[in-house]
Amino acid sequence: MEEKKFVTFKKEELGVREYVKRELGKGRISSANIEYTPVGEKIIIATSKPGLVIGRRGEKIEELTRVLKKRFKLDNPHIEIREITQPKLDAQLVADEIALSLERKGSLKFKVIAYKMLQEIIGTGALGAEIVLSGKLPSERAKSWRFAQGYLKKTGNPAEVVDRAMSQAVTMAGVVGIKVSILPPDAPIHDRIVIDDKIKNHLSASLIKVDKVEEELPKKKSKKKNGGNK
Repeated sequence: MEEKKFVTFKKEELGVREYVKRELGKGRISSANIEYTPVGEKIIIATSKPGLVIGRRGEKIEELTRVLKKRFKLDNPHIEIREITQPKLDAQLVADEIALSLERKGSLKFKVIAYKMLQEIIGTGALGAEIVLSGKLPSERAKSWRFAQGYLKKTGNPAEVVDRAMSQAVTMAGVVGIKVSILPPDAPIHDRIVIDDKIKNHLSASLIKVDKVEEELPKKKSKKKNGGNK
């Protein structure tokens, strides 16, 4: 019985998250997490466009709160907005933006969309990024295309800091699957070597010392070879 209650509880929680994302629109929401407090449920919505999510004088938030309370039987839902200042470093927002671009411009321009987005991600300061598109691109046979740049961990503990997300684009040719992986600029990489000004100055001082030592060493006299005609 406890297992069934837990599964039902998680299904309802997933329904709340999916409803919030669908209601506020694709490309606006990165995540919607639920935290349970003694005074009620706190729903934390991460978005790069808080003004569009809140609405004029908080109308959208009030309407969303009423629906969550009535439809999902939440006791006292409280919605909290967390603003994302760097949307190009958020994998879910990037995946949704690629999906919207494919739906709007068509699947034939998937290379232009992917390369442009990759440049914007790296330009924001990401250490590495990878975009994988799967679907009928551009032929009738399904195929996967991979676009990558920079440094990206695949395995081990450092791979856990990689932000990963998935999305889907519904085009005329069919559904296109989108996978995005981004390594943020502040990710702790243990085997990463950063050559800063301190290391450069230390190397320069070491080279100067080596040059001075070589100058002070006495030069060896070259031995003349006595050659004769045989």
